[in-house]
Amino acid sequence: MAKYQDIADEIKQKILHEEYEVNTTIPSEFKLQEIYAVSRHTIRQAIAVLVNEGYLRKEKGSGTYVDDSYKKEKTPLNRTKTIGVITTYLSDYIFPSIIRGIENELRESGYSLLLASTNNDHELEKECLKKMIAYGVDGLIVEPTKSNQYNPNLALYVALREKGIPMVMINAAYEELNASYICLDDVKVGFMAAEYLIKKGHQRLLFITKIDDLQGKYRMKGFISACEQYNVRFLTKDIITFTTETRETIAEKTVQRLKEEQALDGIICYNDQIASLLLDKLTENGYHIPDDLSIVGTDDSSLSHLGNKKLTTLTHPKEKLGQDAARWIVTTIEKGQVQPNILYEPVLVERETVKENEK
Repeated sequence: MAKYQDIADEIKQKILHEEYEVNTTIPSEFKLQEIYAVSRHTIRQAIAVLVNEGYLRKEKGSGTYVDDSYKKEKTPLNRTKTIGVITTYLSDYIFPSIIRGIENELRESGYSLLLASTNNDHELEKECLKKMIAYGVDGLIVEPTKSNQYNPNLALYVALREKGIPMVMINAAYEELNASYICLDDVKVGFMAAEYLIKKGHQRLLFITKIDDLQGKYRMKGFISACEQYNVRFLTKDIITFTTETRETIAEKTVQRLKEEQALDGIICYNDQIASLLLDKLTENGYHIPDDLSIVGTDDSSLSHLGNKKLTTLTHPKEKLGQDAARWIVTTIEKGQVQPNILYEPVLVERETVKENEK
């Protein structure tokens, strides 16, 4: 359990045993920092949990008071029964499946959905967050925007938590916030893809990853770990990176690297979008897949089934992730207790883009 949740539970027990009496202030944030030997941020997280559960209330310029609203009806009249959902994209790639899972689960639970997208842009993310605050959503499901870069909107997320609005992040989580998350194990994705190719006799691997999102960083970590474990050498040039803005350059960079180093025999792609793009580009350039090169994608998206060659890939939970995120946020709201994080195990899906080399 997270440290802030432990602190929240301890303060809650003091309230229930009337060590902190209703309508009196609890110790200051500074004093609580001293008592629990943690950062101010951790104390604020604990307080936000208790405000959300109705054990505390914050009064501007006065302090934080013990409250007894937790004894009252769990569904207050001012609750909107609306969950805010912020994703990087809406209609592209795997996002419709995720959103469908969220929407179906929320509908079954009697909640509606307020949807917004950032287009993986921090300024648009800021506008989305302001929209959610203005509407008064009961909870938030957020896919981080450029999660491997500094985010100028962190203060807005902290403000939301201080208002007692529960939040869960999907696909990645801002490391600075220590936020709850529901994600694929991306380190394992990178490791499994590399391990699979190595066990198929591939010894020179090219790894293509996105570096403005944490998924790409973690998948690269898994790739490197597998190469080290199996004593497979790779060069700096054998890792090709891109960002949201430079995605269109990947195909040309890959072809160029393959021409420079003809011993490369396997390619691991950040996702099925990149793998599908490369399949077409490499075929145009005279490569035969998988005879000349093996390719592995990630996400088991609809793209993996298209084209002349069905793509070997790793699974992403997609609609199930959406359902679990909706269930997580509703349960957290209605029980007043933050639910555990969820980390999905990837599964390899073997199709037609990998061949077994002689070892």
